[in-house]
Amino acid sequence: MKAGIVYDEIYLKHDYPDHPERKERLVSIMESLDREGLFKEIEFIKPRRASVEEVSLNHDPTYVQEVHDFCKSGGGFLDPDTYAVEESYDVALTAVGGLLEGIDRILAGEVETVFCAVRPPGHHAEYAKAMGFCLFNNVAIGAHYLRKKGVEKVFIIDFDAHHGNGTQRSFYQEDKVFYFSTHQYPFYPGTGSAEERGAGKGEGYTLNVPMPAGAGDSDYEPVYSSLLPKVMRDFKPDFVLVSAGYDLHSDDPLTYLNVSTKGVRKIVSSILKTSKDLGAPALFALEGGYNLRALGECAVATVEEMLQA
Repeated sequence: MKAGIVYDEIYLKHDYPDHPERKERLVSIMESLDREGLFKEIEFIKPRRASVEEVSLNHDPTYVQEVHDFCKSGGGFLDPDTYAVEESYDVALTAVGGLLEGIDRILAGEVETVFCAVRPPGHHAEYAKAMGFCLFNNVAIGAHYLRKKGVEKVFIIDFDAHHGNGTQRSFYQEDKVFYFSTHQYPFYPGTGSAEERGAGKGEGYTLNVPMPAGAGDSDYEPVYSSLLPKVMRDFKPDFVLVSAGYDLHSDDPLTYLNVSTKGVRKIVSSILKTSKDLGAPALFALEGGYNLRALGECAVATVEEMLQA
């Protein structure tokens, strides 16, 4: 499969000393992909800067301005976990724009699948609130963008160890965007119980599969080899967005799941196989993952599966 990767060194400018969500995460990913010889097989995609109007597809314009002003005044912490430095606003717009550029390349038929090596991550960011290392919700904006482009049905898969509260909330009452999540529960941010299944016309279009601490490959395998394909076949999406959070890995320092690199590879493989069977292209966007070695291994596994799909 012809695959692309979105990356730019601007993503390294969002950085805060001794914070787990730091620039070395992307450095490790790119070094690992290079070491495995994958750069010669994958097409590099330069991100663009998203417009305020595009970010406002999912966020309060007043909040977007607040993030701008906060960063340009020197930054600091927007919540106890979430920092911003002077460059963070521009970096965050380019993270969003990276997904939008990846989407455009897929829709134009230039590539069949894309891995977005972008940061800051996004799935905790809510309509008017930064949370959990996230400023703007990259994947949620991407889903709104796809819908605006005329793509009828979007399926979001989130395998980050933390529940994507922001993404879920964005589409909780929608029936054209399905949100499917596996995550450690109970755990930060406290959302994501099996009872949260959507509301109004969106009822039944959110599916959370909570995982207990210690859950590993044998717990995840049936979810991604059996349950997810069935749900996707029933929904019949036109496009698949994946919040690829590699902090489900057994070596991650911030979480308590026990998935191996091989287990992550199986998750990615199942997503790609089902997407291909349904004729729905898939775009993966980096979320969490804080053990640098494991993060690099998981990114390599993801890109290799994309190329082989």
